Amino acid sequence: MLEHFFKLSENKTNVRTEVIAGITTFVAMAYIIFLNPAVLSLTGMPSQGVFLATILTAVTGTLITGLFANLPYALAPSLGMQAMFTYTIVFGMGFTWRQALGMVFLVGFVDVIITLTKVRAMIVKGIPDQLKHAIAAGIGLFISYIGLNNAGFLNFNIDASNILSINNVAFHGQKIHDSISSVVSGSGTTPMIAVFNTPGVLLALIGLIILVLLVITNVPGAFIISVIVTTLIGIPMGVTNTHIEGLAAFGTTFKDFGSIFGQALGSQGLWSMFDSPTHILVVILTVFSMGLSGLFDAIGTFIGTGLSTGIFSAADQKEFYEGKGFKSKMDRGLVADTFATMFAGIFGTSNTTTFIEAASGIKAGGRTGLTSVVVAFGFIISIIFAPFVNVIPGAATAPILVVVGIMMMNEFKLIDWNDIEIAVPAFFTAAFMAFSYSISYGIAAGFIFYILVKAVRRKFNEISPILWVITALFLLNFIVLALNTK
Repeated sequence: MLEHFFKLSENKTNVRTEVIAGITTFVAMAYIIFLNPAVLSLTGMPSQGVFLATILTAVTGTLITGLFANLPYALAPSLGMQAMFTYTIVFGMGFTWRQALGMVFLVGFVDVIITLTKVRAMIVKGIPDQLKHAIAAGIGLFISYIGLNNAGFLNFNIDASNILSINNVAFHGQKIHDSISSVVSGSGTTPMIAVFNTPGVLLALIGLIILVLLVITNVPGAFIISVIVTTLIGIPMGVTNTHIEGLAAFGTTFKDFGSIFGQALGSQGLWSMFDSPTHILVVILTVFSMGLSGLFDAIGTFIGTGLSTGIFSAADQKEFYEGKGFKSKMDRGLVADTFATMFAGIFGTSNTTTFIEAASGIKAGGRTGLTSVVVAFGFIISIIFAPFVNVIPGAATAPILVVVGIMMMNEFKLIDWNDIEIAVPAFFTAAFMAFSYSISYGIAAGFIFYILVKAVRRKFNEISPILWVITALFLLNFIVLALNTK
């Protein structure tokens, strides 16, 4: 039965190899069940609920990939998108986590439509490869920067003369009698390295060293091992929370999950964001940016891992770009990715992506959807770790962001830095992503400078209609924000 359904012989594999590959992939990406709650809970979401939402989203997306697309890939909430969810949409734009979940659902819904109508393939073809590499590398830089910051490695010196506002009120040197909840400063803010004299920062440094050593020595499951070891080291240092709820944690987990499940479609979620033309435009552009980032993430993983192994043949790629149906594996893989993101919004977590860690399972011989089914089973079993969610300190998860970001920056080498027409938009894409804490602003900057450079060189034939439309929308967004900001 398994042989016939997954076409094992046709793909030159067997049940034993697929099971080993599935276990390998799961161990490599299991860290997400602890990292995702740690990041999303900063928005006010209950970490136990996010833990279960993460697992259910991973199980759903991975099963669709395995059973529908017959591919050895695993889906789970994306690191780049969890960062965008928390730091850009909630902290930066001021949306609530319920509204952010509404955007996640909308991304999945829109992506389903444009994928089924082949518009997604048109977007892939319409954006230059060099900009795609810049987007992927920029997300890596963004994630690493967040990891360094979360680890406590960075401090920021703010010159009082450059403070623009306190508690969202313009600051002109007046005395502040209320507690300070937010400070916005101008260019007088200077980043500086932290003093490594506190337990939390020292533990993060230890965790980073452990993870780097595990990764460069190719230890299987390096990420999850580093989380466990760092957490244990944190006990005598007084950083790790040693209070384990035991069986009571399962009740809390399901209760908290009930408080976030379906909030994306509630009155305080999706439907609360369309109260003004300004909000509508911001939502549309944010949804577009999220969808675009997720698309390039998935395509990059497919191409990077599937070509050399034969999972995606040249004929399959041609079918993806030129075919009208969904005969290609890549088409079906993207369909799985879009439906998974839609379910992610409903369950209560950030957008999903096809995890690059699946490469470890592919290296172990995984070639079919049976590998994905095994990964999904691993996530189901991981529910037993619910009592340990709040035990894991941030110092144990922050190094993962740093190292994953480093791995994503290999895309920089695919950019022709000797060509100024490419170097300028590529630089602004990556720089604005990291230093404005926004993936969407990075994409906008890259597109704007790409069109500007090509227009000055009178190379209008190298600018696709899709790029013109997208850039115009980004510019309109910036104009509206400028006019509506006091």
